[in-house]
Amino acid sequence: MKIVSIVGTRPNFIKLSALIEEIKKHKIEHILIHTGQHYDARMSRLFFDELGLPEPDEHLSLNLEGSLSEQKKLLRDAIRTALEKQEPKSDLVVVVGDVTSTVAGAEAAYELGIKVAHVEAGLRSFDKSMPEEANRIETDKISDFLFTTEKSGNDNLLKEGVDKDKIFFVGNVMIDTLLKHKEKAKQSKILEEWGLDKNNYVVLTLHRPCNVDNKESFENILSILEKIQEKIKIVFPVHPRTKKNIELFKLDEKIKNMKNLIITEPLGYLDFMHLMANSKLVLTDSGGIQEETTVLGIPCITLRKNTERPATVEQGTNLLVSADANKVIEESLKAIDNKIKSNRKIPELWDGNAAERIVNILMERFKK
Repeated sequence: MKIVSIVGTRPNFIKLSALIEEIKKHKIEHILIHTGQHYDARMSRLFFDELGLPEPDEHLSLNLEGSLSEQKKLLRDAIRTALEKQEPKSDLVVVVGDVTSTVAGAEAAYELGIKVAHVEAGLRSFDKSMPEEANRIETDKISDFLFTTEKSGNDNLLKEGVDKDKIFFVGNVMIDTLLKHKEKAKQSKILEEWGLDKNNYVVLTLHRPCNVDNKESFENILSILEKIQEKIKIVFPVHPRTKKNIELFKLDEKIKNMKNLIITEPLGYLDFMHLMANSKLVLTDSGGIQEETTVLGIPCITLRKNTERPATVEQGTNLLVSADANKVIEESLKAIDNKIKSNRKIPELWDGNAAERIVNILMERFKK
């Protein structure tokens, strides 16, 4: 059996880490293609090192400029060329998540008649303005194995007419990786480096186009931060996309004037997990962080109008507040003052064994 995995961005690295480790336990030839979608050393190389990911067999060096559709075509064509070079032909291409590399990898495999497995299938925000939503839907349409993280994923796929025999509820590989590295992350010195006291700071991540690609939206977020940082320190590891727009919109001075806002470069996986695990609150527009904070038991406020991960709201610590400044400030201050009650339960099958379930299913199906 020969499997090719497509990896491209930080969340991909985390999710594939557990899966690749499980694949190594079996008689499976595994090929790793890195699309280079995240090219920054702290967004890519550091994650490979910390997570123990093998060196990619193929590293695509692409200039990903232009529109999303142009980027997708570049990636799809390059991945297809890489797949065509494989001898013998691959049995399966594994894609994870919802980024451009995900859908491009799935389409390239589909065009070549190679079966596709989508890890983290079925998640839906029902917000057609999100590029990720289009990526999820398109990838799921052409996948042969749809591995879901929560029951909502199964429900969404069935409603869309996906054959139930293609759908497998397996749990969450991102949580596999978190649980495996949780103890190791405690060795991080990130709190000492930034003079932070445990349970006495907020973590912020921001990268979604709806928040950072529009000056008015970005300024709205900054107005929220201005109020919160008056009460508590905020640590803000800045994504390359966000950094670019801070400069483009000339928001540098506004940010510098917030004395309790600590700006950092993107952090490695272990440092960032330790930072989250010891924080009072996380503000984010990331999908994966909603899941990680649920397992870590840290209050999370999602700066979006919707989430494709409803289990984190229904069972976890995630509050879906939107980017309404007054609401976010109100709920943030409640969390800081310990006035939010948590009825947290770990979602079903988020137990560290999702990768094992996935590989067992693939081994069984490819025997037939």
